[in-house]
Amino acid sequence: MPLDYPIHQRTLANGLRVVVSPDTSVPVVTVNLWVNVGSRHESPGRTGFAHLFEHLMFQGSRHVASGEHFGRLMAEGGRLNATTWFDRTNYFETVPKGAYELALWMEADRHGYLLDAVTQENLDNQRDVVKEEKRQRYDNVPYGKALIEVYAAVFPPDHPYHHPTIGSMEDLDAASVEDVHAFFRRFYGPNNSVLTLVGDLTPDEGFAAAERYFGPLPASAEPARDPLPQLQPLEAPVRVDRPGSVPNTRLHIAFRLPVDNTEEFFAASLAIDAIGGLTTSRLNQRLVRREQAANAVQAHAMGFVDGVSLGFFVVDVAEGHDPGALEAGVVEELERFAAEGPTAVEMESALAQSERSWLSALASQEERADLISQHVLLHDDPQFVNTFLDRLRAVTSEQVRDAARQWLRPESRAVVAHLVERQEDAA
Repeated sequence: MPLDYPIHQRTLANGLRVVVSPDTSVPVVTVNLWVNVGSRHESPGRTGFAHLFEHLMFQGSRHVASGEHFGRLMAEGGRLNATTWFDRTNYFETVPKGAYELALWMEADRHGYLLDAVTQENLDNQRDVVKEEKRQRYDNVPYGKALIEVYAAVFPPDHPYHHPTIGSMEDLDAASVEDVHAFFRRFYGPNNSVLTLVGDLTPDEGFAAAERYFGPLPASAEPARDPLPQLQPLEAPVRVDRPGSVPNTRLHIAFRLPVDNTEEFFAASLAIDAIGGLTTSRLNQRLVRREQAANAVQAHAMGFVDGVSLGFFVVDVAEGHDPGALEAGVVEELERFAAEGPTAVEMESALAQSERSWLSALASQEERADLISQHVLLHDDPQFVNTFLDRLRAVTSEQVRDAARQWLRPESRAVVAHLVERQEDAA
């Protein structure tokens, strides 16, 4: 039975795309705002700005004091947060129905008038907060920099995905108040954003409230640039070895993939699941269960929009086993999959896992709102939440095999190896 979540969309005169999806199961409303700015929009020497603004957006605006955004909505029983990624920054809150207009008013105030509160003091304060976040999440934890090193190995130095969202601390230190003001004016505006409201309200109520609070804001953001052309697979293997103090040797084996929201990306993601992303996958069966040479195997496909996506396998090497032999085993399974294609059982299993994961996400009002915003902002497709599973089921086993042959070739891999450092090596 096809999914049929109600989706209503309208674009305000200032360019803000508004989506309302009524859900009367509980008397709450999720306010979800996606801004078309992430680390891929940053310039050399100006990295980390998108993430910095995620922090600055909670430090007050023209009519809202620093810290008030969290304080007032939590006092109403709401929960809220924000995140930054390569392709976007998002802000979200779920509040009792009676408080959703308060949430909209505060979102509109910082969306339109944040710069009234971006002072040198606030900039210095949040710059220090970002530095501490980097220390806690990346610098001082095992494997903390693994994905940063994967991005740098897979994507060329001049590509928007080469540098991580956290950015360069040197770039942030060099940033002036004028620099960050210019960044906000360039990207933050209703014509570069999507507002999704999911919950206990009618479409008319949602559109009227969006118009009331966001309608007066001018279309201030610069026009978005077109995505880059598709990046082809690596022409030769890339290797990065990182000896260090880690619990066990871990291999990240990564590949460039087709851009998101295409049949080719869906096929490649199904191939990755069948090879390493399921408990029944080939790598799990061979390396973890039969050979017991790996403690665990994971696989992920990350869909991006700027000319390329990312897929990778994570192999935790069991103590006493040679990481080179495990990597050779991965190469053998990639070659075998490309030659044979997926079995009927593998296709069924990969589709079942995707369906379970998708329905689980949509069952959450907050995640549903986030997925709607994502696919309206990045793909202009408000119905994606309803159509994705049908599109995925239409992918054939031949397409999955062909995707593996083109995008998961062993010679196109980038390997980041975090190696257990032996005492004699460290001496």
